[in-house]
Amino acid sequence: MVAEVREEMKERRVVVLRDILQKGSLSNVLESVFGSDVSVEREELGFMVKEGFDLIAKFNLDDYFPLRFLDFNGVKRRCCKLAGKVNSVVGQIVKERKGAGDSRSGSDSFLSALLSLPEEDQLKESDMVALLWEMIFRGTDTVALLLEWIMARMVVHPEIQAKAQEELDTCIGSHREVQDSDIPNLPYLRAVVKEVLRLHPPGPLLSWARLAIHDVHVDKTFIPAGTTVMVNMWAITHDPSIWRDPWVFNPDRFIEEDVLIMGSDLRLAPFGAGRRVCPGKALGLATVHLWLARLLHEYRWLPAKPVDLSECLRLSLEMKRPLECHVVQRRSKVTQ
Repeated sequence: MVAEVREEMKERRVVVLRDILQKGSLSNVLESVFGSDVSVEREELGFMVKEGFDLIAKFNLDDYFPLRFLDFNGVKRRCCKLAGKVNSVVGQIVKERKGAGDSRSGSDSFLSALLSLPEEDQLKESDMVALLWEMIFRGTDTVALLLEWIMARMVVHPEIQAKAQEELDTCIGSHREVQDSDIPNLPYLRAVVKEVLRLHPPGPLLSWARLAIHDVHVDKTFIPAGTTVMVNMWAITHDPSIWRDPWVFNPDRFIEEDVLIMGSDLRLAPFGAGRRVCPGKALGLATVHLWLARLLHEYRWLPAKPVDLSECLRLSLEMKRPLECHVVQRRSKVTQ
């Protein structure tokens, strides 16, 4: 990824991070799901993920006039076509792995784990395809969009960027790359990630909607049966009764108080909590920390044009307009 940033800056004189981050995130997810040998299908899967994002964001009159014989915007047709491609491409990978006994490289992948289950616990092939596609589709956007928000904040707040880079220089120096093992020694960088998760939670409405099937009390609030309930994490993370100066970007608040973000502290639970917590939270957060550390360690980030922090809710809460930056090399190319 560091090399892709350098090449884009060299060729275009500007870095549009979203494309680079989404490609890197897709590669990362595909390796986790299938292993390291999906190079043939990688580009096609990337187009399928992009088509899925486009369909979710597209205004669809059928949502308001659900008539079976009408397809106002062609969304139904495109969805059916995408579903067919998912079954074809992902299903073919599953068939090939089954036929090969999954003995090739990538034996530590999620697909390998599914195929190695005892026969009585094996999923049907259609269920396996649906599960694998869900992991690919949901796992691609969150890391990329969160990192884009973080880098936007680094560009808008150069003093915070400099402080994070000073921590990196002190901990790692300039003669080697950041490794996973360095992340526990970078408290300020981790605080930056938490503060962006607070200001721009990827999933502002956790679990979208839930229906109360019985009368229930939550603290002092009575919720009657039949009530539709949403957890508005965006409102919680911007609540002045919970957070001091909630609209101010201030990573130091997480140095003063180490708020846990894995679901045990509901003031900041961007990945959910309880049984419905995001299963990929640990991998996603580890990826964000490592990629952010390497991007800040390698380059100083400057705005190519004024940064627009407007939000847009599609599958996740993303920047309305892609971030465009200039980068300046910070460390030697000897170890790259």
